Amino acid sequence: MSVVVALGPVDRPIVEKHLGADHVLVSDPGAGDLAVAEGAIVRGNVTVDRALFDSMPRLRVLARTGVGTELVDLNVARERSIPVVITPGSNTNAVAEGALAMMLHLTKNLAGMTELVRDGHWGERDNFPLGDIEGSTVGIIGWGRIGQRLGAIAAALGATVRAFDPVAPIPADINCETLAELLADSDFVSLHAPLIESTRHMIDDSSLAFVKQGAILINCGRGPLIDIDAVHRALQSGKLAGVGLDVFDEEPPASHPMMSDPRVVMTPHVMGLTQKAAAQTYADAADGIRAVLEGKTPIAAAS
Repeated sequence: MSVVVALGPVDRPIVEKHLGADHVLVSDPGAGDLAVAEGAIVRGNVTVDRALFDSMPRLRVLARTGVGTELVDLNVARERSIPVVITPGSNTNAVAEGALAMMLHLTKNLAGMTELVRDGHWGERDNFPLGDIEGSTVGIIGWGRIGQRLGAIAAALGATVRAFDPVAPIPADINCETLAELLADSDFVSLHAPLIESTRHMIDDSSLAFVKQGAILINCGRGPLIDIDAVHRALQSGKLAGVGLDVFDEEPPASHPMMSDPRVVMTPHVMGLTQKAAAQTYADAADGIRAVLEGKTPIAAAS
């Protein structure tokens, strides 16, 4: 009977079902549980460093919910031949819908309109122009599963889609050769790029100089893709008309002056955690662990 530990809260019934009868799940593991663990399911905000690996000397496989592995020391995993299972695709639609929801919230000024009705200022509604997705240009940075799904949704709503990706290929008819080209063309900019050295703070003062006046910026990718101080300056100047954030440099984030701006909508890194997406993520993680423990190859692994 193999012991699998949960490092962070998981849906126990789903994980147990997919692990099968030959593997036992331990929630809230102590030092003794870690010492005998052969598998571990890691939630996204848990850091797996060398010390944590050392506490699990029998570990054979680690599964990370989602696809980001920046909090896992992959070098240690490689040294010890421990595959790091990831769960691509489990939350693709959820995150794309979340980015779209933020776009709609901001361009339709839902918070402002709610306040007008609640405070009895109906007659002032003409003072707040509302926008549309249809006829706009939606620029997507990062043409992976989520970026492609958002592109399909935006196109279905009548938007022109443009895309930029420093790594992945993009269809020629929507490809922007540079980030500056995409920013200059787009009414909405949505970030879905992986966090690598070349994408860290890719949205900063220098890149925002190219952004289209009145654009809306959405980040449901990785917090460090943007320099929040630079984004705040662009919002204050009117260069940006709105900002939507589901991810932050540090989570939970420290207070920032931009957070009090009514043109900003924020969520606590939950756009990929709808009930359906979370269930699929836990199932995929458990399936990957079971595969390795039973001598098979997992569907997706970072190392």
